[in-house]
Amino acid sequence: MAKVAGRMKLGLLIGTVREGRLSLRVGRYMESQLTKRNFDVYVCDAEELDLPLLKKPLHFYSDPSEAPQILRETNDKLKSCDGFVFICGEYNHSIPPALANLIDHFGSSVWSYKPSAIVCYSPGLFGGMRAAMQMRSITGEIGCISVSNIFGLPQVDKSIDPDGKPLNDKLANGAKRLIDQLEWHARAMKNHRDQYGIPS
Repeated sequence: MAKVAGRMKLGLLIGTVREGRLSLRVGRYMESQLTKRNFDVYVCDAEELDLPLLKKPLHFYSDPSEAPQILRETNDKLKSCDGFVFICGEYNHSIPPALANLIDHFGSSVWSYKPSAIVCYSPGLFGGMRAAMQMRSITGEIGCISVSNIFGLPQVDKSIDPDGKPLNDKLANGAKRLIDQLEWHARAMKNHRDQYGIPS
């Protein structure tokens, strides 16, 4: 891919909170890959945010200043991103509830007119692909359509160590294909937003 000037910012959403979660190692690996590609990375970890079960999303507050500070701060950080990478495990053939809960706390203005990429994983052989298909529908609905490539990681506990270090040499090519697509779309959409704005 041709080199282009200007750093871009991506939101890396880690969407599980379950004890013994594997998402953190996947998130660490992807953060390192994105940083090598000169992206600024905002890591948005559902475990660290510790949002309550959704009752009142940020966009339901008539006066946003009355919303909890954690929602306002996270909203601003996500809004500043030029695209998103969703780290998506598979629970009962579906996306993790913590990931859905995180996404649903924020309105479409955070996500829309920006691209996204899906990184799915599981300890089994399918690599979380069933959840990724659902995640793809969600990204379309919230306005950050996912790129065509999906980076699937089967037997993730044998592919990435707890510190995010790869345990085989095949991961780098998969990550590169995903990031190549995401970078192209993120830059194109940022240029268009800057030049023409977004529909009102």
